[in-house]
Amino acid sequence: MKSSDNRRGFIQKSVLTIASVLGSEVIFAKNMPDRMNVLGEESFVDILPEGKNKDLILLNDRPLNIETPPHLLDDKVTPADKMFVRNNGNLPENIDASTWQLIVEGESAKTRKVFTINDLKTKFKSSTYQLTMECGGNGRYGFSPQTSGNQWQDGAVSCAEWTGVRLRDVLESVGIKDDAVYIGYYGKDTHLSGDATKSSISRGVPIKKALENETLLAWAMNGQDIPLLHGFPLRLVVGGLPASVSGKWLTKIVIRNKIHDGEKMSGHSYKVPIHPIEAGAKFDEKDFKIIESMPVKSVITYPKTGAILEEKQSLSLRGHAWAGDLEVTEMNVSIDFGATWQKCSLEKPKNRLAWQHWSAKVEFPRKGYYEVWAKATDTNGVAQPMVIPAWNPGGYLNNSCHRIAVKIV
Repeated sequence: MKSSDNRRGFIQKSVLTIASVLGSEVIFAKNMPDRMNVLGEESFVDILPEGKNKDLILLNDRPLNIETPPHLLDDKVTPADKMFVRNNGNLPENIDASTWQLIVEGESAKTRKVFTINDLKTKFKSSTYQLTMECGGNGRYGFSPQTSGNQWQDGAVSCAEWTGVRLRDVLESVGIKDDAVYIGYYGKDTHLSGDATKSSISRGVPIKKALENETLLAWAMNGQDIPLLHGFPLRLVVGGLPASVSGKWLTKIVIRNKIHDGEKMSGHSYKVPIHPIEAGAKFDEKDFKIIESMPVKSVITYPKTGAILEEKQSLSLRGHAWAGDLEVTEMNVSIDFGATWQKCSLEKPKNRLAWQHWSAKVEFPRKGYYEVWAKATDTNGVAQPMVIPAWNPGGYLNNSCHRIAVKIV
């Protein structure tokens, strides 16, 4: 017998052992990929900030990082109380929106201008877009060997409705030189060390992305003032790229004649290897590239993992799918560990860079343990992988299929 066959046999036995603990047979166990276990159950009890759903998951309190379980992402427009939080420093204090100022300057700015929020509201046309924002490390928990950083599972994503002015209009009022290649942001949050000379995060985006219609300087989320945790009173919102480029508590935008070199733009922060590297191996930072458009991905928002149904009862599924700067063109689900796939109903996005809603109804052949897997495909024909993608030291861009457990009794 080949070593691969031995390994497959060991995995199948392990799966069945776990199933005996669950009290159910794992249907289609023979199709399960190597080194993958069935899903277990975990309980989380944490004290969360006021205004947040009690079932969110506190990953870290300094800086504050909070994850949304997939079943709480079921709303078509993400409400504030269910939105994930990714912070890098201390929250700003004593904010007065009436005196807040935004500076726009830089090597590639023709002038330097200072705007109040009232200036932005009265001197420029406002726009509203629903925009998907996903942490670059969403899914980091799946990589082996484990990488540093918050071990996000699948819930570091949101799609709220943002209102503000187009960054393009503000930059053009300042004047953009021909040598502009990037913009960078600075916020009011402070470094965890308390050192006022240090930024906790200062990232940026290519000038082409900055000039897209949907890139906003936003003051409202879902028709209300942006909550403090999410950037009140002014935030940069850039859909399709890692959420880290959507700077909170915004005080300055710089127009650069080079790639922005602020905090979290160096080393391997928000970067992935140009070529695949061995898991856990040493690496050269010159062989990395900055993450721009996020990969195709989807999530099952109903039902919650662990659903129990009676035999011959069909299950209605729903969720969201997104693909960075692209659109999702097809959505499929599987109940047999990816051996076969069933096409889902897929809606168009509300606007460019918004996630898309999908639904399906599935039937199960007999009693036992099942998993429902979800797979999206983008406009370039690229589909989500069924297993964890290539390892990288930052634990970024895990867009493997989301899966939930279902028991038929």
